Amino acid sequence: MKAIILGSGSKGNSTLLITDNKKILIDVGFSYPKTKMLLENNKYSLDDIDFILITHEHKDHISGLASIVKHAKKNVYIPSPMFKAINKIVDSDYIVTIDDDKFQIDDVSIRFLHTSHDALYPVGFLIEDTRSLVYMTDTGYISKNNLEYMKDKDLYIIESNHDPKMLMNGPYPYVLKQRVVSDTGHLSNEMTGKYLKNLIGRNTKKIILAHLSETNNLEELALQTVNDIIESRVEVEAARQNESMMVEI
Repeated sequence: MKAIILGSGSKGNSTLLITDNKKILIDVGFSYPKTKMLLENNKYSLDDIDFILITHEHKDHISGLASIVKHAKKNVYIPSPMFKAINKIVDSDYIVTIDDDKFQIDDVSIRFLHTSHDALYPVGFLIEDTRSLVYMTDTGYISKNNLEYMKDKDLYIIESNHDPKMLMNGPYPYVLKQRVVSDTGHLSNEMTGKYLKNLIGRNTKKIILAHLSETNNLEELALQTVNDIIESRVEVEAARQNESMMVEI
């Protein structure tokens, strides 16, 4: 399994996941030309993609979705309650709605992990074939149900959005600060570290911290905070907004 994080942050999010037999684009937060360029920079193309998964309908996760579906004609798999949001953007001929939390596409098993964010029906993903990936960004907390499904996976791509002190002392207006720290906001570095401490196990090979705020966080601070909490038991890296990252397990 290989994941190429094309970019991660408030200006756009997209990840190409390469399993044994499938290439899956998770979120399309960049324009069609930029997504095409980022894929080509990593020796892939839109033609290589088998299907698309979407976490939620906020602009930094779907801004390029309509154009990419129009040009590449790829199916978008979403939980059924998300249809109202995505159908405003994408021709319904290319939307595949899933009624259950878990489904199978050939040899790839996908589970929706329901997240807590101010969107219509936000989700993360547990994706498994011979390896396992947890992909979770944009959530104010992680539910007990999700934590059970997320234990001891090979790779975690997980939000580590902000440092609370930087956020509260920073330039955001009070209302926005309250949104970020709320149950429908984003995970802090410390919260992410505490969750990971109880999730990682013998199978865990790598952690990628994602969706870092450019205003309310620092890469070094996120890495240090999480490493201190998990006692550096697993290698941790941070995804960046303007630089692609490839991780293979």
